[in-house]
Amino acid sequence: MSGADRIDRQLAFIGELDRLKDIARKTRVGGSGRHENSAEHSWHLAAMAGLLAEHAVAGVDVGRATRMVLVHDVVEIDAGDTFAFDEVAQADRADRERRAADRLFGLLPPDQGSELRLLWDEFEEGVTPDARYAVALDRFGGLLQNRLCDGGSWAEHGVTRAQVLDRMAPIRDGAPNLWAIVLRVLDEVGLG
Repeated sequence: MSGADRIDRQLAFIGELDRLKDIARKTRVGGSGRHENSAEHSWHLAAMAGLLAEHAVAGVDVGRATRMVLVHDVVEIDAGDTFAFDEVAQADRADRERRAADRLFGLLPPDQGSELRLLWDEFEEGVTPDARYAVALDRFGGLLQNRLCDGGSWAEHGVTRAQVLDRMAPIRDGAPNLWAIVLRVLDEVGLG
């Protein structure tokens, strides 16, 4: 691949990344009332990865986990954001996201596309310590957004405490010290 082809492929991917700013999520930005977008969500998680690193399980490579949270929602450019508590939309989410991953990471030069796809796959599998921490951050970020909005999307969509606890379960493996915060937030927002 020539240098010109390589940069053209990188720029094409970067151009696609800009579309994350248009992907609205169900969670609201605290204090503003507007919906968060996927680019904001990814940035917020990347900031959290370093700030909360002391709560990760031993052996986590925070740099890799940060890269995972930055690429985990890239697929939403094609697949859209699927609300965690929408059972109908969840039914085909994995297929939609895999197809999106094939297309989007395929835009890059093969070495970079493979590297990012492997990170995305690792996040989705959630097995390695790095992925467990990244997934925990993803869940914890949603919790914090709903806290800032007094229950936000949970209240708006009739989500129960049991549903949220089930959704937050990966925090116990990836950042167990944060579990007490999960319980506190649920009490604060009245999901009792």
